[in-house]
Amino acid sequence: MFRPIRRKDRAMPGDDCLKVLREASTGVLALSGDDGYPYAVPINYVFSDGKLYFHSAAEGHKIDALRRCDKASFCITDRDRVCPENYTTHYRSVIAFGRIRLLEDEREKHRALMLLADKYCAQMGHASHEKIIGAEMPAVAVLEMHLEHLTGKRHPQAGE
Repeated sequence: MFRPIRRKDRAMPGDDCLKVLREASTGVLALSGDDGYPYAVPINYVFSDGKLYFHSAAEGHKIDALRRCDKASFCITDRDRVCPENYTTHYRSVIAFGRIRLLEDEREKHRALMLLADKYCAQMGHASHEKIIGAEMPAVAVLEMHLEHLTGKRHPQAGE
């Protein structure tokens, strides 16, 4: 079902792929958009318990696309250094494939939003997180991506 990496010499081991998912801050979520056009959007996320979590407005292109088709891919470029003298780029990237569901259960939504807040706003503390999440949760959609396939590639000299 999923294609193997063509450049096997650049494939990253699974543990390295998971490390990138845990540590990077932004990726690009790709969905099947309007009229069959791909829809790719940069987005913050958190990786926990083998799943990716995103937050979104409760309405819009992303939500409409997910209601039509739950399949998605998520790409992270963790390192990217152009080396013009060698006509190459030193990079490290991961692509996750899976299915996304909208979280409906308030406890699941709250947990995912706390994970996101802890990742991006840890210095604000849990009391602040609770206040903001409580005020914003009714207008926020929370997406959970169950991973079905994960690949990673790197240029061998990407600083590792």
